[in-house]
Formats: sequence, structure tokens, C-alpha cells
Amino acid sequence: MPVLRWIRRNLVVIAGLLTLAYMILPNIVVMVFSFNKPKGRFNYSWQQFSLEAWKDPCGVADLCGSLSLSLQIAFWATLGATALGTMIAFALVRYRFRARGAINSLIFLPMAMPEVVMAASLLTLFLNMGAQLGFWTVLIAHIMFCLSFVVTAVKARVMSMDPRLEEAARDLYAGPVRTFVRVTLPIAAPGIAAGALLAFALSFDDFIITNFNAGSTVTFPMFVWGSAQRGTPVQINVIGTAMFVIAVLMVLVGQLIASRRKSNARN
Repeated sequence: MPVLRWIRRNLVVIAGLLTLAYMILPNIVVMVFSFNKPKGRFNYSWQQFSLEAWKDPCGVADLCGSLSLSLQIAFWATLGATALGTMIAFALVRYRFRARGAINSLIFLPMAMPEVVMAASLLTLFLNMGAQLGFWTVLIAHIMFCLSFVVTAVKARVMSMDPRLEEAARDLYAGPVRTFVRVTLPIAAPGIAAGALLAFALSFDDFIITNFNAGSTVTFPMFVWGSAQRGTPVQINVIGTAMFVIAVLMVLVGQLIASRRKSNARN
């Protein structure tokens, strides 16, 4: 039958589209319920279309404060993890030293370890050091678990680099700093950017490690969890929808810039 033949030819595409729809479905539900006006405390059933939550996204006490705190922690954690992770990745790829293999193995440990184990370990460390739980303990914890993801992303990019390009720059009398800035860094930039974006998303989204080491500090994921116990305000859906749209726009802009660069390179 023609229909069955068409399905066989496009089976991979159909499976990919169904998987994508399955992944996006929760975000669509969040978008729809951001325009809801619930009658009770819980925003779990559709009642009435309304733009009230969009007009006043900070109408719930402490919501925007927790969001601002999460953005600050994610920004500084991304900055620290990206800087340290990039240097570690270059060191692991470009240099040979003792315990290099062991370090390569340990890099994957935070990625494979359950978050609750890392959270409890970090809490024990901070308590034994006498550190006061709060913003700084959360920031240190986020840098520690984001570091492995940045190293992995940057390391993959550095390993694929052609060393002859740097050799050509040195043959043209470019110094080490100039070679790194003009040749090495632009080539490694996609891997660094990917690691930074991944670190930002992981830091902003983290709940388990943050909950163990936050003390009285309340981040946005902790605020969402606390709100779910007593009623979920519509403004949470508004913030989630806005962040999803911003992330999609960033991806589309990145794809557009990459396609333009490819077309310019061909011309």
C-alpha cells in the first residue's frame, strides 16, 4: 500500500517528530496555563482565559526576588565553571603529566554521581569548615558540579582542532598570546559557548544540591517547590513560558548566524 511505503520511507522522521512533540508537550501545557485564571489556589485545571498574570508577573511575593537570585547564581557559576573548565580541558588535551588518566576519570564523577550524594557531601564539607550556608555555599556547589560538563564540552572541541593552524600562525611570527587569541580561541569558541550554556541551564534549574546547601536562601526552583505545597500561582507559568521562549529565540538566532557564516564562507 502507498501509505505503508510512505511510512517506511519516513519512519525516522516520524519518530523524531513524535519524540520532539513528547518533549515539548510539558512546555505547551505551561504556556496554556499561564493564561488561566484559576478559581482556587491550584492552577491545575482550566477555568478562564486571562492576561492578569502576564500584566503583573511579580505579583506573588518573593517570586521575582528568587528569580533574580537564581539568575545571579547561574551567571557567576557559569562564569567560574567556564573559566576553570576551559583551562582544565586545554591542560588535559595539550599536556602530558602524571595522574592525567586519573584526572580524566574523576572529571566524569560529578556527572555520574547521584545529586543527593553530592549534595550531602558538600553539606558535610561546609558544616565541618564552619561555613554559613547561603549564597556563597550555593555558588561554590554550583561551580563544582557544572565544572565537569564544561570540561567535557570544551575538551571535545579542543581534541578536534587541527594543530597545523596554530603551527601556521607561529610560522608567520605570531607570538603565543596572539596565536591563542586570533586562532585557538575562535576555533574553541563553539565548545566553550556550549559548555557555558549547559552550565547556566544546570545551575539555574538545580534543586537538590541547592536545597541541601542554601540555608535560608530561596532560589527560583526552591520557590516553585514551596509554592506547589500550598498552591501554584499562575505567575510561575508566566516566568516558565518567558524563559522557554527566550531559550528558543536564542537557539534560532544562533542557527541563523551559523547559516549566514556558512553562506558567506562559500561565497
